[in-house]
Amino acid sequence: MSACTTCGACCASFRVDFAVQELEDQGGCVPCGLAVDVNQHTARMRGTDHAPARCAALTGALGASVACGIYEWRPSPCREFAEGSDACQRARARHGLPALR
Repeated sequence: MSACTTCGACCASFRVDFAVQELEDQGGCVPCGLAVDVNQHTARMRGTDHAPARCAALTGALGASVACGIYEWRPSPCREFAEGSDACQRARARHGLPALR
């Protein structure tokens, strides 16, 4: 089992910006209702620009059991985010979760 399914810290730490072409009304897969326009070229996952941040697609309790409600259709920054990376470790620390080994 991936540490990601018990963590979710990245989904509650970072702004998630991506190309508007990833939105479903532009031929992509990301549901339009879960994104906001940033400009004519960029969209952002709803909730990731709030303080505290929490992606609208994140379900469950951080550090216990979480899931992405649009996992199969998530935008490229989420697809590229690496478990155990420096950014992952920073997000985990921000939420009081132990570092991954």
